[in-house]
Amino acid sequence: MQSQRQQPLNLNIMWTQSDLEQLAQHGISVEKANQQMESFKTGFPSLDIVGAASVKNGIMVPKKAEQETYIAAWEEYLKGKHKVLKFVPASGAASRMFKNLFEYLDNGVETPFIQEFLSNIDKFAFGDQLEGKTGKEAVRYLLEDMEYGKLPKGLLLFHKYRDGARTPALEHLAEGALTGATNIHFTVSHEHLPLFRQHIAQNLQKFEAKYGVKYEISFSEQMPSTDTLAANPDGTPFRTADGKLLFRPGGHGALIENLNQQDADIVFIKNIDNVVPDRLKKETIRYKQILAGVLVTKQKEIFEKLQDPNLSDEERARLNRPIRVCGVVKNTGEPGGGPFLVREEDGSISKQILESSQIEDKSLMEKSTHFNPVDLVCAIKDYQGKPFDLPKYVDPKTGFISHKSKDGKELLALELPGLWNGAMSRWNTYFVEVPIATFNPVKTVNDLLREQHQ
Repeated sequence: MQSQRQQPLNLNIMWTQSDLEQLAQHGISVEKANQQMESFKTGFPSLDIVGAASVKNGIMVPKKAEQETYIAAWEEYLKGKHKVLKFVPASGAASRMFKNLFEYLDNGVETPFIQEFLSNIDKFAFGDQLEGKTGKEAVRYLLEDMEYGKLPKGLLLFHKYRDGARTPALEHLAEGALTGATNIHFTVSHEHLPLFRQHIAQNLQKFEAKYGVKYEISFSEQMPSTDTLAANPDGTPFRTADGKLLFRPGGHGALIENLNQQDADIVFIKNIDNVVPDRLKKETIRYKQILAGVLVTKQKEIFEKLQDPNLSDEERARLNRPIRVCGVVKNTGEPGGGPFLVREEDGSISKQILESSQIEDKSLMEKSTHFNPVDLVCAIKDYQGKPFDLPKYVDPKTGFISHKSKDGKELLALELPGLWNGAMSRWNTYFVEVPIATFNPVKTVNDLLREQHQ
């Protein structure tokens, strides 16, 4: 749950020498540590939400002719000397996908979920490896022997093909080849980096030959300096049994630092698990091209305006920002937030992607017609070709505090502004409606039984 304004807390923090050494190891200054602890005291201000964005108010729905114009604009852009990058957040562990299976191992209860899983084992891309195994034996083999309970989502077998099953990581290679984004960057966790490198290396030649392309693959890890301190419920620093400070990953929003290190003109961003087999990629690719076409068209308009010597400083500052085009789908009742209109401190209205934790008035979510971004396409260089310093466009006030636990002890966790939430709050944003067929995330293992993943 989001915690807004906390009760006044004790902030008389005396950092020990051991604390200072830990902070230094993480690249976190004492000033930054104090700011983080202050956030537990003050909480985060509520957003002034004007309302949900809609087709008549902030969301574009290009008609067929416009779609073709945008696709042509993107194809024309690709003829130039521009660097296009596909940025894939892929550090998420798959353990939550198998929550029901872990519970089954513990209690042996065959819930409807477990029955569906066990009766359809042969339909999963990893089913061949479970042949002849049933019940708990099959589940234990999958989670423990095959280590699916530990692996990241990006390295699980998702889809069957005649020439072998594919992981989401490999589906992103295929998607990249089909959209002209063969420069692909994965953000991964430290422990899984060697596995990702090995997996891509083993398959790269095959995919280059299949699609007639040359890939440029790179990886990065979430930086320790983006970790946040945990606090006790009274606001003092949380310490582990050995007296050490507890650092937690700051969430997806920390990846703005990784994105900031990329040298690219245009960046496609899409979560690792939102992929489909080749037979369904056509619509996904088409709408990626439309989104990219909207982006380069809007960018061209903005760049032309910025060439005007009579432009006011205020207008110049408003226009000269990173640009993003967010594909949003019609709301089908999935949990989470969506596209909203927010009143800023200067009275202007901005387009924002908000998570449910940022929305105090839950009735606003019920009125929301559209769901979170399926795809983002971003422009991260200015009209002079210089890269924007992306952390400057983060709204630090859009973080939130959540309640967690460690070793049975309650703690407060500081979540940084999400990557496409507060971390891109001060970007120039456009919302474009895309079909629900382009939105196919895998939250539980049985989602892989949906028609879109078969």
